[in-house]
Amino acid sequence: MKKKRYFCSEFIIFGVKVARKRKELPLLEKITITDVAAEGKAIARVDDLVVFVPYVVPGDVVDLQIKRKKNHYAEAEAVKFHVYAEKRAVPFCEHYGVCGGCKWQILPYEEQIRYKQKQVTDNLTRIGKIELPEISPILGSKKTQFYRNKLEYTFSNKRWLTAEEVKQEVTYDQMNAVGFHIPTAFDKVLAIEKCWLQDDISNRIRNAVRDYACAHNYPFINLRTHEGMLRNMIVRTSTTGELMVIMVCKIENDEEMARYKELLQFIADSFPEITSLIYIVNNKVNDTITDLDVHLFKGKDHIFEEMEGLRFKVGPKSFYQTNSEQAYELYKVARQFAGLTGNELVYDLYTGTGTIANFVSRQARQVIGIEYVPEAIEDAKVNSAINGIENTLFYAGDMKDLLTDEFIQTHGRPDVIITDPPRAGMHQDVIDVILRAEPRRIVYVSCNPATQARDLQLLDVKYRVSAVQPVDMFPHTHHVENVVQLERR
Repeated sequence: MKKKRYFCSEFIIFGVKVARKRKELPLLEKITITDVAAEGKAIARVDDLVVFVPYVVPGDVVDLQIKRKKNHYAEAEAVKFHVYAEKRAVPFCEHYGVCGGCKWQILPYEEQIRYKQKQVTDNLTRIGKIELPEISPILGSKKTQFYRNKLEYTFSNKRWLTAEEVKQEVTYDQMNAVGFHIPTAFDKVLAIEKCWLQDDISNRIRNAVRDYACAHNYPFINLRTHEGMLRNMIVRTSTTGELMVIMVCKIENDEEMARYKELLQFIADSFPEITSLIYIVNNKVNDTITDLDVHLFKGKDHIFEEMEGLRFKVGPKSFYQTNSEQAYELYKVARQFAGLTGNELVYDLYTGTGTIANFVSRQARQVIGIEYVPEAIEDAKVNSAINGIENTLFYAGDMKDLLTDEFIQTHGRPDVIITDPPRAGMHQDVIDVILRAEPRRIVYVSCNPATQARDLQLLDVKYRVSAVQPVDMFPHTHHVENVVQLERR
């Protein structure tokens, strides 16, 4: 007879299941934080143990309660501060430490970009293990608050209670919330009063919708049972002054739709500055909207962004860099690294709505853009037409399936490849095709220097890195963009 095995928290005595007492994890006293790590955490070292700690900065001296321990590393939280670091800033957001975003508010901005520069250097040298030129100083963002052009809020009928609210031991009549998911708690949402990431119109719209919906008993979604009407709200702003609001709802009959349109009319009447008011019905379990129909309630079904005299159409499903002003700096670096003279065939991989493709088209003979999302490709074509650009071609499909040797034989061997993949980096098949195509130059734009470093190592057999330029797109977070120029050996 096979014996049953019981793991973790329970075992058997005489056939009776008994709870196993969890091993008590240690409290480490007066530990100095020494460095910044990935995911916005900081590092302390205790003997041979590396301890990752959120919401502290190098120079803090703290007591650490270990929460999780492995052989060579642990995760902990600071339970007491003995010394605050000299280089420490006061958080400006009331939701700091609970929301989970903007974790680096406690670092002065000059320190944030210094650590981002270090992050790029460490990733390229430790993971890439390739020969590098001197890395250029990071381009900081002129705006460090209200810099995003897009935010997505989630409705929930189970508001996250802060530690202070839990201590009060009272019953709350109002548990509806509109805000952001709590990290690691998919069914809990933190009610946001003011977010410092997007223009304040975003705060006013969100709070007004929340108050109206609560006052008129609109059911907020239950993220576990998926019952309820109100699901998500997306606010998009632009440098042209246009404003898009996308309301996502669960609607099961005509009566609910009629009631929902009353809410939409309230939004339209209360905020006449909205130039595009859209709703999407999502009766699925997941929150993705890429496969759902878009319904226009008021105004246009798009807004525009402008960059160097070019206009870019942005629809409700379009991808556009979320820091518009810093995106311009990023694209200028990419164009400079491409070194175009007007005679080149350029492939723009992961082109999105064709922003980079159209941005560099004036300096190229032809630009071919490839992107997975069909709607984005349609926007890319429209963007070329709007701007009178006739030397671009766009194709929709999975990159590893579309970018093949046959594709290159049909459309021509590229002189320059610009690639801006998602955080996971490029698929091995894509890298193999690039290596066989042997463009003279590659410009690799990345939002994840770790996967970029991995890909650079694979490209190293035929390409050397000739320039590196980090760009900060997301102040107060650990995220950093990095542009690398590669030359064929």
